[in-house]
Amino acid sequence: MSASGGGKAIIAAFLANMGIAVAKFIAWFISGSASMLAEAIHSVADSGNQLLLLLGGRQAKKKADREHPFGYGRERYVYAFVVAIILFSVGGLFSIYEGVDKITHPHELENVWLPVTVLLIAIALESFSLRTAVKESNQVREKSQSWVSFVRRAKAPELPVVLLEDVAALTGLFFALLGVGLTAITGNSVFDAIGTLMIGTLLILVAITLGIETKSLLVGEGATEGDHRRIVAAIQDGPEVRRIIHIKTLYLGPDELMVAAKLGFRGDVSLGEVAAAIDTVEARVREVVPAARVIYFEPDIYRAPASPEPPTEQVVIRSTD
Repeated sequence: MSASGGGKAIIAAFLANMGIAVAKFIAWFISGSASMLAEAIHSVADSGNQLLLLLGGRQAKKKADREHPFGYGRERYVYAFVVAIILFSVGGLFSIYEGVDKITHPHELENVWLPVTVLLIAIALESFSLRTAVKESNQVREKSQSWVSFVRRAKAPELPVVLLEDVAALTGLFFALLGVGLTAITGNSVFDAIGTLMIGTLLILVAITLGIETKSLLVGEGATEGDHRRIVAAIQDGPEVRRIIHIKTLYLGPDELMVAAKLGFRGDVSLGEVAAAIDTVEARVREVVPAARVIYFEPDIYRAPASPEPPTEQVVIRSTD
């Protein structure tokens, strides 16, 4: 998986979630806390999600063939979309079910110190996982880009997925800690159930966000505004092309951008000169946007538009004192 795929962040998140899931299941079994069970299922779902992201990264590396001439880069988008579905169904809906069941069938918590201890340890581990994800993301995130924009505009789905999962996990842990703590103080298990419902609602919102953003990538997104400007500038930054007639871009995968354009050339140049000019322009485009690996330039004869009528002369009279 490429650097932009955030392999280190995925592995760190997987290891943290597996350890946390085991501890949460033990704490749930001993204490009977619904929040702990919801958090345990959440950690299991997250662990499975990280494995899916790693699998998607491996599948995307398969070489192009006749059936898929542009390769398998979008496999990463497919697996990221599956992650959103799992997070919604396994994590969110199950937590909602557990919260409702705990409200309708309340029971007291036992050994409250155990789930509280596990939650505090889990917060520390999830903080480490989030720190790794942020560090990996900063390597590809533009300096002036906000985190919301990064999640929405990133072409590699793994890092936004891990970031959202880690933020949701940390927030969910605080919800669980709040619910267990209030239940321990008041003796009312409804607070534990409310904490579970809050966790489920949070996971559903995150899953919907991931689904919307990944769907956009599956449908097909073009180059970012910045990359589009750089591509246009690279084409025009030389005497070869007289005019860009039209241009379209499409991400074939997180690390592979296709650029197709119809370019206007002078009518008095030979075919060999056009071919050499196209090679030169392609090199400039790849230099400024390395992801532009697939480039198709169609040459055409540039026809200068009819000269517009000269503007009416305006006389400005300035008064002097």
